[in-house]
Amino acid sequence: MGRRAIVPLKYKMVIPLVLLLLAVLIYPMGSSLLVSFQDYRLTALRERHFVGFDNYLRIPRDARFWNAMSNTLIFVSSAVFLEFVFGFGLALLLHRRVRMRNFFRSVLLTPMFITPVAVGLIFRFMLNSEFGIIPYLLRSLGIEVDFFATSPLALFSIVFIDVWQWTPFMMLLLLAGLESLPREPFEAARVDGASAWFTFRKVTFPLMRPVIVVAVIIRMLDAFKVFEYLYVITRGGPGNSTESIMYYIYRVGFRFFRMGEAAAMSYVLALIILLLVFLEFQLLRMARST
Repeated sequence: MGRRAIVPLKYKMVIPLVLLLLAVLIYPMGSSLLVSFQDYRLTALRERHFVGFDNYLRIPRDARFWNAMSNTLIFVSSAVFLEFVFGFGLALLLHRRVRMRNFFRSVLLTPMFITPVAVGLIFRFMLNSEFGIIPYLLRSLGIEVDFFATSPLALFSIVFIDVWQWTPFMMLLLLAGLESLPREPFEAARVDGASAWFTFRKVTFPLMRPVIVVAVIIRMLDAFKVFEYLYVITRGGPGNSTESIMYYIYRVGFRFFRMGEAAAMSYVLALIILLLVFLEFQLLRMARST
């Protein structure tokens, strides 16, 4: 008899989790993929029939889909960029040996633990043009602002809310990356008399590139799912200026009851996100080779 293959213990411990994840994911993904090829309406559940790629072929002609995608790309790029800049700045400050560093870390992480719906409700009242505290303070300075009345300002307000809540997440990842960097390059730069800016540009930032890419990708994937702020505050308005792709898919599926089209849009969105992630990894590879 042949020798039995010996499976390493680490694989034995991972296999049950992998099987569980597959069991949880395969059925809903397969079911939703099947729905995307059907004329499936919640108002006529017994009249489902196969339509092939018709749901996918409607998407290029759907102006509201591309408007929602444009809003989402503007939101994601603006929010993630600002969160990275502020998060990296806070991480650099907290990486220093300052007093009450652990206290400041705890305070800065607080917004992460509030549910997005609660955050949306808080800022809905704080930014309200009639009785909100922020418009009131601006009026006392002679500045009249209605944050949700005009298209660009409404989208910027949603970006501002997201930055307030999720900058601590970016800070946490980047701070962990900073504290895991080797000490030898920084000691060598200090001995050579390098300035703080030169050390950051030539030592810190290059060493942090892998962590930065991972942090940006994780935050970008989550930002694409923005929904709660819009549902609670703007409902996609004024007009369709703050309608995100997730909110539009929700409206198509659960407000207009066209589940087949909503499923097809979801898979198109997944392909777009995978393409963006692939491009980011390619940029990281190019940056490493230079």
